[in-house]
Amino acid sequence: MAGTLASYVLGDSVTQFSTVIGVYLSAMGLGAYLSRWIQRGLARRFVEIEITVALIGGASAPLLFFAFGHLPQFFRVALYGIVLLVGTLVGLEIPLVLRILREQVDFRELVAQVLTFDYLGALVASLLFPILLVPELGLVRTSLLFGMANAGVGLWSTWLFVSVLPNPFDLRVKAVVAILLLTVGFAFAGHLTDLAEEELYADPVVYAETTPYQRIVMTRTGRHFQLFLNGSLQFSSVDEYRYHEALVHPALALHPGAERALVLGGGDGLAVREVLRHPGVREVVLVDLDPEVTKLATENPLLAELNEGALRSPRVRVENGDALIWLREGEELFDAIFVDFPDPHNHSLGKLYTTHFYRLLRARLAPGGVAAIQSTSPLMARRSFWCIVSTVRAAGFAVQPYHALIPSFGEWGFVLAARAPFDPPEEPLPGLRYLDPPTLRSLFVFGPDMEELPAEPNRLNNQSLVGYYDEEWRAWN
Repeated sequence: MAGTLASYVLGDSVTQFSTVIGVYLSAMGLGAYLSRWIQRGLARRFVEIEITVALIGGASAPLLFFAFGHLPQFFRVALYGIVLLVGTLVGLEIPLVLRILREQVDFRELVAQVLTFDYLGALVASLLFPILLVPELGLVRTSLLFGMANAGVGLWSTWLFVSVLPNPFDLRVKAVVAILLLTVGFAFAGHLTDLAEEELYADPVVYAETTPYQRIVMTRTGRHFQLFLNGSLQFSSVDEYRYHEALVHPALALHPGAERALVLGGGDGLAVREVLRHPGVREVVLVDLDPEVTKLATENPLLAELNEGALRSPRVRVENGDALIWLREGEELFDAIFVDFPDPHNHSLGKLYTTHFYRLLRARLAPGGVAAIQSTSPLMARRSFWCIVSTVRAAGFAVQPYHALIPSFGEWGFVLAARAPFDPPEEPLPGLRYLDPPTLRSLFVFGPDMEELPAEPNRLNNQSLVGYYDEEWRAWN
């Protein structure tokens, strides 16, 4: 839970899971070492530890959400402090169980059974967590539910160890109180999450949902609204048209005869909306990982109005799946491909910015086809931007990098790519809100503070882009 929550709010899931698991396992070792100093009342200490784990572990998710919202500078201290404390307490448990039961069970059988059930329990929990619990309950309720389970184990243990646990009444009362407190928290978890998220976002939250892939949040102020995925802004309705016009129309100005278009990512339907403005495009295929995002874009009144009902168009086909796998397994060719993924702030997203991915993309371009790729900020993440340009080149494309000013994001970069060398386009579709011929031509001009920097291509085996990105954005934040 701690690793998931940290990846939600900090990004870079590989780093978060690696450090959280490392600290937790080390803390378990510390707890096992400290258990040697517990000499008396082993069963009582075990139950007390179990109840303490229930309360601290159960409250961990809401506590960490509040820490991130109210004291962001101390979030990592709170994160690793809770992980260290819970890991130490859990590390005390198995040595105590072994010592409590060693007089009742053959030691060889005892060790085998305790460790077997411990590892099997870990397997069950690790499968339930991403498949059932987080999608259905969310992180806060899942945290509280596991706390209730721990408190229940503590309560059950007062009967299990009754032969070596005199006068267990007070422990039973403590366990029941812990269960009641966690149950109340579970019942009001929605309010706890709302309170925590209100601190994370500048505007009131009007929609929130946890899917198997991410946390979706919409906020609203006045007539305008914003969409966030895992805490990262995806668009603001105030200025999203600038971003989506810049993503789509330069490519279609370069290939005005395009008939089949592919949009990878962009489940909000806003890029599809811009593609549909070209009457010559007969079919648009949208591939987005999360079906809940495309469902939201189809059914939510705010978003459906903003994308002009794009995903309901008979010219549009929506497919939900991993874009890399979809490219690798399919055979359809497209005249124009638009890549609208979130920024590469973790390795799962970083794989979608590699030479391997862009080679798959190239194979799906029809003769004369063109691709446009969102490529982070050439001002705030300059080396990251030019790393993406270098990667697209290394995959065999001729490229024309360009940028646009999006007030909600700042200067934002894109890469236009084709099989053969080409000149930048000059004549966009008439009647757009942002782009006209002089503006379109200006997008391909880079000032000195955004000029190309050397950067190695991003490959599956090194993911250099994720390192560049993390370093550059951390400096700005």
